[in-house]
Amino acid sequence: MNSLTRLVRPHLSPRYEAARRDFVNAPRTWLVTGAAGFIGSSLVETLLELRQSVVGLDNFATGHRRNVDAVVGADAERASRYRFIEGDIRDADCCRAACAGVDYVLHQAALGSVPRSIRDPITSAQVNVDGFLNMLVAARDAAVKRFVYASSSSVYGDERTLPQVETKTGRPLSPYAATKVANEMFAAVFQRTYGLETIGLRYFNVFGPRQDPEGPYAAVIPRWVASLLQGDACHIFGDGETSRDFCHIANAVQANLLAAVAPSNATETAYNVACNESTSLNQLFAMIRDSIAKSFPHVRAFSPVYDPFRPGDIARSQADISRAGEGLGYRPIYRVGEGLPLVVDWYLGEHRNPAKETAE
Repeated sequence: MNSLTRLVRPHLSPRYEAARRDFVNAPRTWLVTGAAGFIGSSLVETLLELRQSVVGLDNFATGHRRNVDAVVGADAERASRYRFIEGDIRDADCCRAACAGVDYVLHQAALGSVPRSIRDPITSAQVNVDGFLNMLVAARDAAVKRFVYASSSSVYGDERTLPQVETKTGRPLSPYAATKVANEMFAAVFQRTYGLETIGLRYFNVFGPRQDPEGPYAAVIPRWVASLLQGDACHIFGDGETSRDFCHIANAVQANLLAAVAPSNATETAYNVACNESTSLNQLFAMIRDSIAKSFPHVRAFSPVYDPFRPGDIARSQADISRAGEGLGYRPIYRVGEGLPLVVDWYLGEHRNPAKETAE
């Protein structure tokens, strides 16, 4: 049983249950870009579990070979349905080769992180915009049935209305946010101009197993788990009242699969993927600390360190998910209070029983 399956409870939305049955009964061929990353590898894992044929594409800029290996394991039959391509979406020929014979594209490849984009806006734009266009063109030319892509809650920028609704965005606050706004515009234009059906998914702080705790741009949850286990300081930018709508990976996987088979009248748009909850960083730290303290009581004494606010950060985010519910049949499988302790337990298992290092 894989890492995502172990966490998913059976209370799925009716449309998601029906879609999963349909996939098993009538397998398709899928391309997942960013397949060595956290979200991409989770998508590959679920698709293989549902007996689909999958092509994975990644250049290992931020993904890991260990994630490619983890989704297949020692299952020869599953491996026979998975073809991995090491390549870069900035290479148009590579994109064309990856799209050949594919029914659906789930495009996750990108350079994430607001701070990274502020330090290096050119590379972020080359990957997130030029690479995105290469994928759109390749999918169009391969007559792909639908192109589902990762957008971001960063498109809301300085819009202060909560919860955030898809029709009301503000000014982007970072080069990364600007690239995601451009993605949504290009996707809509490709549908109107070329007939390529597209759906964007505005992820809100996705977390789950295999999310990398290392590096300067690591997401907050795995970074804090690792810091607490190592006895290092957990840094909060600002006063800790900055809030986010944290979304378990099972919710993001569900949204992608539902988007691939949603009615055509649900396309040429973007949907929030979240839980319609708001958790402050102070609350999040306490939840992570308390979960770890069940196994390592000494961490109860730890407190966060507060640093200045970072440029480009949104003060608060909380998603209205009614459009995703109506258009896609989306319903959160895990809310943060349910999913976070399970994910912390996964990291604790990795901490107690570290896997053998895989060459990167």
